[in-house]
Amino acid sequence: MKFDFHTHGKLAKAFDFSVDYYIQMAKHALESGLDGIALTEHFNTKNFHEVYDKLDEQFPYQDGYYNILGLKVFPGMEVDIKEVGHILCIGDRSDIRSLRDDLEGYTEKDAFVPFARLLEFVSRYEMLVIGAHPFRPSTPLKNLHSALLIQLDAFDLNGKDLHTRGIEKNQEDVHSFALDLGKPVVGGSDTHHFKQYGAVYTELEKSCSTVKELKDVISNQEFTIEVASDLHERVSEAIRLKAIEKAKLELESVK
Repeated sequence: MKFDFHTHGKLAKAFDFSVDYYIQMAKHALESGLDGIALTEHFNTKNFHEVYDKLDEQFPYQDGYYNILGLKVFPGMEVDIKEVGHILCIGDRSDIRSLRDDLEGYTEKDAFVPFARLLEFVSRYEMLVIGAHPFRPSTPLKNLHSALLIQLDAFDLNGKDLHTRGIEKNQEDVHSFALDLGKPVVGGSDTHHFKQYGAVYTELEKSCSTVKELKDVISNQEFTIEVASDLHERVSEAIRLKAIEKAKLELESVK
């Protein structure tokens, strides 16, 4: 099962969620060879619950995922923490909605949730919790206390960081960091645009339908990470097209 643990459903947080756009994303995810993804939209995106309201209206939800044209889409979100860093939370749709409600008072930049508090929140649910792009200069999780980091399930080998920091450098840093904490590393494209799908993904040895199954496969390290030979081309083209489409949408919004 080819799986992407870090994806977004919008070009940017300021935009409304478009089902048509997301269907196009799903089609291209399948074309890139993926079988499943985690939808880890930003927790403070515009109208967060609207994302799942629209998915509930349009697509069947079974076991622990939405079936979108045959693509398994697992609910999730990406959470900013006070200490500076991003945490991916993946779980059942009801748990993701409940966790988002827990975070209602923490959505502004000067009031993000403390890391320990977030861990307390997620402990109430069956969730896969991943430290996103730990070496990104703007959100360096690597600098946080190991007693907190060790409570995460895994760390993210991130498509954007592989592009900006260099494939070998970022792989070496993330794997060494995770090894010191005794944690696995999974692949996530961090895509906002379909061109970035397939840049990096995780090949699971088993097909999973629930977050518990995902957690078991990850904790047992029954997977490998695949980095595309054309990663730089995929990511740079996604960045270019995202900027064009974002500018177009922004222009349309002021008309």
